[in-house]
Amino acid sequence: MSNVVPQAAYSDDLPRGLEIPKDLDPLRDGILMAHQVKWLEDESDLKLSEKGRRTGFTFAEAYDDTLIAAAKRSAGGDHVFYIGDTKDKGREFIGYVAHFAKVVAGELGTIEEFVFEDRRKDGSTNHISAFRVRFASGYRVEALSSRPENIRGLQGVVVIDEAAFHGDVRGVIDAVNALLIWGGKIRVISTHNGVKNPFNELIAEAKAGKVPFSLHFTPFQTAVDNGLYERVCLVRGWTPTVEGKQEWLDRIINSYGTRVEARRQELDCIPAQGEGSFLSRVLIESCMADGIPVIRWAVPEEVAKAQLDIREAVTRDWCRENLDPILEKFSPDLWSYFGEDFGRHGDMTSIVAGQILSNLSRHSRFVLELRRCPHAMQRQILFYIIERVPRFLAGAMDATGNGEYLAEAAGERFGEAIHQVKLNQAWYRANMEPYRSAFEDRSIILPHDADVLSDHQAIQVVGGVAKVPDGPSDVGADGYERHGDTGIGGALAYYASRQDPKVIDFQSSGQKRASVPAFGEVPSTENTETGFGTVAGRNNMDGF
Repeated sequence: MSNVVPQAAYSDDLPRGLEIPKDLDPLRDGILMAHQVKWLEDESDLKLSEKGRRTGFTFAEAYDDTLIAAAKRSAGGDHVFYIGDTKDKGREFIGYVAHFAKVVAGELGTIEEFVFEDRRKDGSTNHISAFRVRFASGYRVEALSSRPENIRGLQGVVVIDEAAFHGDVRGVIDAVNALLIWGGKIRVISTHNGVKNPFNELIAEAKAGKVPFSLHFTPFQTAVDNGLYERVCLVRGWTPTVEGKQEWLDRIINSYGTRVEARRQELDCIPAQGEGSFLSRVLIESCMADGIPVIRWAVPEEVAKAQLDIREAVTRDWCRENLDPILEKFSPDLWSYFGEDFGRHGDMTSIVAGQILSNLSRHSRFVLELRRCPHAMQRQILFYIIERVPRFLAGAMDATGNGEYLAEAAGERFGEAIHQVKLNQAWYRANMEPYRSAFEDRSIILPHDADVLSDHQAIQVVGGVAKVPDGPSDVGADGYERHGDTGIGGALAYYASRQDPKVIDFQSSGQKRASVPAFGEVPSTENTETGFGTVAGRNNMDGF
């Protein structure tokens, strides 16, 4: 069952798939690369793609699925269900399908956003945000934003994209095997995510002949040899040159810095052993901008121990002086979000707040660090921020240990828009890889700040899971100890930014805000929506 959401409400949030040239015909000579053609020509019921990043398999699969859904049953037509690792991937995929429906199939495919009602084994229902395009054949292509539990009930072609980053890869594959009984087909596409990941185990089983998947192996260099740079130029409107190709390739390789294992995994299809640095300095700095405020308040001891009414008055005055000038510069037309890593005594509280631009990039508006700040004062500051940001989408709060009180209080005040996160192995495993992917895609911007940089460098992969390991703290520029605080705050903020909007029952302060944010003295040369200064290390790879 499903409930359709009007398309117009989401027209500005559709993905990169809609940004390809309107007249791009994949059948035109020179558009599809050799590895894409090979994938399309493989008519196996079970297909498995082991690939480097951004090598065009999702694009090719969307083309194939458009033809399948547009065809009559007698010509092999069927429903297609795309299951990506993020909602944004689903939007991108369905955007490609809508384009191909018009250019190749001759249909004006309309994108619908709807709610997929996923019935669980215990009888409860989970509502999954989804997108679809309907065809005159009676078939449809649906993109689900997360894995449904009742996937066994789907019938048709099932595409599992970035399978290695799903929470239960093996469970998905076992479930869709039932599709084969009624003539369904399964496509599994992914880059690697470690030696011990079920995706890598599936590849090993396929190579050993234990499962009947046909295998496609396409490292990044193979895609480059097949013309990937030239296709990027076509889509981006660049003029391909020999020198430009080498510069483009060097930028991609150098972005990994000393993270050789990560580069081999993501480009060369060599699964990592799963230990070591999570984000390189070069990669982090390439996603930083000048002019984004970092506010630090170490609450004086006499204030922290004062009577409640005095603390409230001091906090209110501090917010007006330090936060109002920043909050007034939020764009009223963009979704706002935040992430908060809680600290009270030894550690600090870090709040990373940002907005989502129309190109889906996440731009931090400010970072707030609080030390020695009593719970009641933290609550007052947090509520002050939430009640004043425009179009509040979601907040993700550290609800581990002492942070549980503040997360609960925010949840009681602002409802489902507040995500109370238990920072455990399961959460890190599911959400840190998407955070790194945002850096690699240059779709996230943080303050150009030495301590924010060191906090993100503190994230390590331990036992195959990225987190800030236990151990000694670093010392920040202000002389206080740090323990990766804004790194986790940033990851929580990114998690919040990927959530669906919730209706909350509080009224905004109604303060007038500038129509465009204006952080930094020098306007950005990359995107006028940011209002930021120069972005460190940025290049023409934005959106790749």
